[in-house]
Amino acid sequence: MKRFWIGMSAALLGFAAVGAAHAAPVLMSPDWAKEACAAWNGETKLTDGLVKSGWVENDRNRGYKVIHIYRTDCKDSHPVELRIATKGPAAKCVYGGAIENAKLDGGADYLMHAKTARWVQMGKGDYGPFTAMLTGRLKFEGPKMEAMANMDPFEQFLLLVGKVPSDTGSCPK
Repeated sequence: MKRFWIGMSAALLGFAAVGAAHAAPVLMSPDWAKEACAAWNGETKLTDGLVKSGWVENDRNRGYKVIHIYRTDCKDSHPVELRIATKGPAAKCVYGGAIENAKLDGGADYLMHAKTARWVQMGKGDYGPFTAMLTGRLKFEGPKMEAMANMDPFEQFLLLVGKVPSDTGSCPK
């Protein structure tokens, strides 16, 4: 019986340690953005599609495009940044985290924000980018015609919110 309790205690302690070590980052935090960047690079509709359409080339000769995103109901939080560049034959995310490039170029870069519940809905695929923007659920700034020409990759970007594990119970700090 003693061996049973020792085994159970070890199993419980091991489970608690694993759970604590693998806690999901807060949605739209710099840690989450880093994971979203890695997830971007695994989505061929983004990496290939945004090269084929020419989207990634519109970088104002900086060598990258910038996307800032945030949750509108997290008033004291800062947006996070994704930086996208041409790497070989693909549009790769080369940086995800806290904002390093505070000034966006409205002719090349994007700013997107929505309430947490809306990000979750878009991440589940409840509706796509066209509906999200048309209904005002997703606020968007940037080259609108360029975005409209890339709705399929843009939808994959919104689905990343649902694919990257996150904690939506608190706001990023």
